Amino acid sequence: MDSVVPSASAAPAYGDTFIDSLLGNISSLIPTITSDNASHEVGSQIYSGLVNFDKDLKPVGDLAESWEFSKDCRDLTFRLRPGVKWHDGQPFTAEDVVFTWQTIIDSRVPSPYKSEYGLVESVRADGPDVVRVHYSQPFAKALTNWATAMLPKHLLERYVREGRIREAPQNWSAPVGTGPYRFKELRSGEKVVLVSNPDYWEGRPYISRIVYRIIPSQATTFLELKAKGVDAMLLTALQYQRQTSYPAFRQAYQRFRHPGNAYTYVGFNLKDPRFADRRVRQAFAYAIDKRQVMEGVRLGLAREATGPYKPGTWVYTDKVKTYPYDMDKARRLLAEAGWTRNSDGLLVKDGRPFSFELLTNQGNDERKKIAEIVQAQLRELGVTVEIRPLEWAALLKEYIKKRKFEAIVLGWGIGIDPDQYVVWHSSQTGPDQLNHISYANPEVDRLLEAGRTSCVQSERVKYYHQLQEVLADDLPLVFLYFADALPVVASRIHGVDPGPNGVRWQQFKWFVPRSLQRYTAG
Repeated sequence: MDSVVPSASAAPAYGDTFIDSLLGNISSLIPTITSDNASHEVGSQIYSGLVNFDKDLKPVGDLAESWEFSKDCRDLTFRLRPGVKWHDGQPFTAEDVVFTWQTIIDSRVPSPYKSEYGLVESVRADGPDVVRVHYSQPFAKALTNWATAMLPKHLLERYVREGRIREAPQNWSAPVGTGPYRFKELRSGEKVVLVSNPDYWEGRPYISRIVYRIIPSQATTFLELKAKGVDAMLLTALQYQRQTSYPAFRQAYQRFRHPGNAYTYVGFNLKDPRFADRRVRQAFAYAIDKRQVMEGVRLGLAREATGPYKPGTWVYTDKVKTYPYDMDKARRLLAEAGWTRNSDGLLVKDGRPFSFELLTNQGNDERKKIAEIVQAQLRELGVTVEIRPLEWAALLKEYIKKRKFEAIVLGWGIGIDPDQYVVWHSSQTGPDQLNHISYANPEVDRLLEAGRTSCVQSERVKYYHQLQEVLADDLPLVFLYFADALPVVASRIHGVDPGPNGVRWQQFKWFVPRSLQRYTAG
């Protein structure tokens, strides 16, 4: 963890505004129907779950003050924290927990997380403060899944019943949660404003306001950071290594580096017959020089991804098939798949040249660079790649959800638990689900199902090691790297406490000493 943390001697004070940055528009303010990072970043300040995760990623009570499991791992009882209120003053009760579960699994609600609750047989309120959850069989994520945002029954019930949750005011103009900050204002494409919740159960947050500025370019965000127009951002590797080491920057900002929880990949629409051929995917993996990508894009601040699990974690194995840079192998595989070079050096099959469009989100300089490297390296093979950057919300809504893409450069965040059923299982290919590439492999399905229905880590490891072996061989997408996270926060913000859970795990405790405050609250 590379950081310069300000002295802890200053006294906490209320007031000031924290100006944060988002690369893209949010897609909704109801977290249970969104999967994009921007929406969850804002939603995590407005809503709370029954549990949360501490600095070391261990589960701790949030809206639940305690819980207990039955011996067979199938019954989970939560005791809720008394006196918690929704932002509109209504009490939070066990009925809201039951309602949240019913909403997520409701067929009329477009939630990508339904399968996370597939093994829940019942959730019932036992009075206002006790929730009893019964599982049909042991489930590895039985506890951690209840970190999901709790929803207000009294405000959303009618919209859920009528199948109109996207039309509820909570979506855009009036979200109501139990979290540390309340919603104040949204200007689409410009900013989201939150204000501190005086009734938050852990105490009113010190910082009075959070303003999320939507700036769809990492380069522009960096200029704003240096001009003090924003207080925090995730640096690119280039910014971290070459543009932030001088003394004045190190004095004005706290810079951090820690292993990130997301991998970057080149993905394919597997309904496209060209990419449905595993030999083509493997050929591309040999033709894309990961070392060049990691050095050229991340300046070495990344670790190679051989699958969807992070090196150094208990679930990871390196005993899988790998794809070192090898153009000859790539050419042989493409020839086996029936692609031949014409007189112009282009690969052709059935009279059609091999060309495709590669989509990514605009403003993300690193993904654009990856796309350019992929374009150049596949050109050597005789494959034409057109790069098309798109605004984030439009990319998700019009292309990813509708499966209207040929190939993509994107990333996946990985959760605290290794279960990745929602991304890889063949049942998760619907428009509101997360298996965007339409991957279907019965062996992968079997291993995912086995891995999530055991409570014993030593058993789960076997399934997940096998899963990585199968994915590395079948190669539904080209895994590139796990980037180091490079957050930066203005030095006037005190209370930042970095750890395995990153720098923001207790953001509501951040404060600005009175002498350093820059904004009046209001």
